[in-house]
Amino acid sequence: MEGNVSTIIITIINFIIALLFLKHFFFEKITKVVDDRNSEVKDTIDKANADKKEAEVLKIETQKNLEQSKEQGKSIVEDYKQKAEKVSEQIKNEASSEAELIAARAKKDIEREKEKAEDELKKKVVDLAVILSSKALEKAIDEAEHRRLIEEFIAKVGN
Repeated sequence: MEGNVSTIIITIINFIIALLFLKHFFFEKITKVVDDRNSEVKDTIDKANADKKEAEVLKIETQKNLEQSKEQGKSIVEDYKQKAEKVSEQIKNEASSEAELIAARAKKDIEREKEKAEDELKKKVVDLAVILSSKALEKAIDEAEHRRLIEEFIAKVGN
């Protein structure tokens, strides 16, 4: 076992020397590489978290904008609906006014035509009365006097 103990001690000494050698020349570089890699991974994770938070904020803003747009759309539609109703009511009122004007004109025209027809009828009655009275009297009374008398008679009877 003596050989084994000395081999173990030599191996331990060799290991310590190799460890000191590696530590002196490579350990700082390896540690730096590992630290740099850890730092990169941490930065990437932090950036991903920040991007995620920013995306959530943008999502919330987008949803708010969408809701505002919907509300504005509804408001615009409601405004145009009200305007259309006002225009419709105005058109109806104008049409009603125009219909009333047309009816009033028609009544006036009918009244004028009625008066015209009555005047023509009176003239024909006067003419017939003149002819009849001339024949009945068989004497020559001046025609203007006959007309005046008959018109007076018709006026009294007509009212």
